[in-house]
Amino acid sequence: MAKRPAEEFDAPSDSLKKGERPVKPEDNDEVGDFEDEFEDEFESEDEIFEAGVDGRPDTEREAEESRDAMEVDQQTFIPGRSKLQTGESLSPDTSTYEMLHTLSTTWPCLSFDVVRDSLGSNRKTYPATLYAVAGTQAESKRFKENELMVMKLSGLSRMDRDRDEESDDDDDGDESTEPILETKSIPLDSTTNRVRAHQHPQSDPSKIPTTFTATMTEASEVLIHDVTPHLSYFDNPGTIITPQHSRPLATLKMHRAEGYAVDWSPLNAQGKLLTGDNEGKIFVTTCEDGGRWTTDDRPFTGHQGSVEDIQWSPNEKNVFASASSDGTVKVWDVRSKSRKPAVSVTVSSTDVNVMSWSHQTAHLLATGADDGEWAVWDLRQWKPSSSNASNSSPKPVASFNFNKEQITSIEWHPTDDSIVAVAAGDNTLTLWDLAVELDDEESRDTAGVQDVPPQLLFVHYMEMVKECHWHPQIPGCIMGTGGGGFG
Repeated sequence: MAKRPAEEFDAPSDSLKKGERPVKPEDNDEVGDFEDEFEDEFESEDEIFEAGVDGRPDTEREAEESRDAMEVDQQTFIPGRSKLQTGESLSPDTSTYEMLHTLSTTWPCLSFDVVRDSLGSNRKTYPATLYAVAGTQAESKRFKENELMVMKLSGLSRMDRDRDEESDDDDDGDESTEPILETKSIPLDSTTNRVRAHQHPQSDPSKIPTTFTATMTEASEVLIHDVTPHLSYFDNPGTIITPQHSRPLATLKMHRAEGYAVDWSPLNAQGKLLTGDNEGKIFVTTCEDGGRWTTDDRPFTGHQGSVEDIQWSPNEKNVFASASSDGTVKVWDVRSKSRKPAVSVTVSSTDVNVMSWSHQTAHLLATGADDGEWAVWDLRQWKPSSSNASNSSPKPVASFNFNKEQITSIEWHPTDDSIVAVAAGDNTLTLWDLAVELDDEESRDTAGVQDVPPQLLFVHYMEMVKECHWHPQIPGCIMGTGGGGFG
């Protein structure tokens, strides 16, 4: 804090004794000046501003703070690219999230699926509620602790941050609540490789749809459960879950090897299921009248490696596609007597781990490979093959090698055919906007960060992320799972 110089007196001052203050001789003026014993603290208001809050001029302090800030944040941190130093940890910038919650379970759940509900579509109010199913991966010596989890997550409030004045009126009904997790478990005797849910509408519209799950296990079995009673339990007090409700409707044992490829047909309400295994075989199972599940024992063959992912066409009920560790994607017709692919395309020199068929633009297919590259393909450019050979070599309409580890999940936005979510082994869950075009006159640097394509919208850090899924009824809501739990 600045001090003014000691005042000079006309007469020499006597030495101080007993802590007495020096007294300035009185003037001869008739009206004396009022003397404030604290007036030596500041000379003027100008001096107060100059002193600042810590005794230094504001400009000097701000310059030092700026230098310190530069030392802390010298570059953009990109998960998967940048490395944390010892003792450092990542914290999300909550101002960039509308909603962010995390959930841990006793055992990791590396595969899950979002279940549609009766709460309405295009929901934008908070707190939010969602339903999901997930399968656990318990330690091998404790395999009997595995389970199929049916979950209800409620009280999911939006982030507590300043919002635009325009949204203030809309927030009147929003409440800050603590998240609530409710679960009902179905015992399993094996680790879940992948689980997918399917809903069959009831003949009575007032009743909730029947919800089936297909769980592909490490024991090479496919278990089909009806989890409708478990979902009803959350919202209908008094609902009783009996042991019979937790028994599978069917246990399918046609696979001789375990697998990861599972998908329900979106165009067959009663239930039609595709499953693929590590021996490259694909089977079709259908729910017949009376609730009997029948598997065609003639497998589709053609892959030279494991079937990693599989998906039905969103608009052709007899067509599906499969991705394999042999680097190919094959398109099939279930009516084919030969059980061979109609089209086969090599899309990567490494394993093709995952794929996603756009439900908005049915000729677009996205694939993710083991080398970290993901691409978008126009199926109209894929020509039928006369043999099983991969003789078609079209080019992708877009491809990205931003990730440096394997792609573990990929999914198109349910209503926007330009938005894609991608999960990778570098602990990132990223969002991409394919509507953004790259200007050749610009570099591939975004905001001054090297090798970041402009189509990259968002990067979320998630430990060992394995799967991600959009919620079909909550715009912009995406759920992921990994070794660190759900988010």
